[in-house]
Amino acid sequence: MLVVLGALIPLLGPAPALHGTGEEAAPGTGGTALLRTLLFAALAVPVGELFVRRLVRSVPGAPATLPPSWSTAANCVGLAAAVALAAVVAAGNLVPGSLADIDVGGLHGSRDGKLALLEVNGFLAAALCAASGRPATQLWPLAAVVVAEALRAHPTTEYSPLIGSGLTLVHLTCASLWVGGLVYALRTMRVWGRDEAGGALLGRYARVAAVLLAAITATGVCSSLRRMPAGSILEQLTDTAYGRVLLAKVILMAGVAALALWARIRLARAADPLTASSPARAEVYALALVVAVSGLLTALPVPIRW
Repeated sequence: MLVVLGALIPLLGPAPALHGTGEEAAPGTGGTALLRTLLFAALAVPVGELFVRRLVRSVPGAPATLPPSWSTAANCVGLAAAVALAAVVAAGNLVPGSLADIDVGGLHGSRDGKLALLEVNGFLAAALCAASGRPATQLWPLAAVVVAEALRAHPTTEYSPLIGSGLTLVHLTCASLWVGGLVYALRTMRVWGRDEAGGALLGRYARVAAVLLAAITATGVCSSLRRMPAGSILEQLTDTAYGRVLLAKVILMAGVAALALWARIRLARAADPLTASSPARAEVYALALVVAVSGLLTALPVPIRW
């Protein structure tokens, strides 16, 4: 029930989160949240594919057949989202009413504009690399997108912005590996059918995912404490839009962690390790909601440090 309630936040959008807080959302907050969600999801898919394909090499007796890549399509979706977000920045961080409102040349004159252009160029280069004969080269432009997103999330006016950017860099990288890696691992297991290598692959992924979860939790807690100090965090979790959505994300992450633990127990104790794919698939759906919550979180006003 807690997970279902937490899922309502991203599904209903920013209005319930802002209700009764006295805060005002920027125009187009719902659209910005949707674009950020698409951008995060588009980033996770190719990163996860590169990660799991490397894991496959270490699986003894792994079949040569792999599922078709979604990287080119995902990077194109990320490019479209990045272009739309750049248009918002070019219109003065407002939803443009017409093409005349978009000052493309002005993007080079601001920090946010330069970072938006870096994300556009990064996804464009990643899409071209994914469609080429050497898809592994998309790692570098995708890394540039992660760096740009980490810098964008922490403006220079923030207290110790480089520390915040470093935390976001680790958080976003680990989240992309976890979400995208699980999707591609399950797709690979489906292609392999009842082959024992599928269970071995999921086991290798699960061991890395445990480390990724620890890193995501640590960086998430540190980032939250930087924006909501420990003395007021309980109050801000219920009285601010940012806190409410963050609480929804925590609830969903607790559900994801429970599903991951269930899958790991099945891998270790079940007679057929492939039965662990059932809770793993449920984990993917829950992670999709977490990505949606994260997109909404980036569009809401940051709480005041009391």
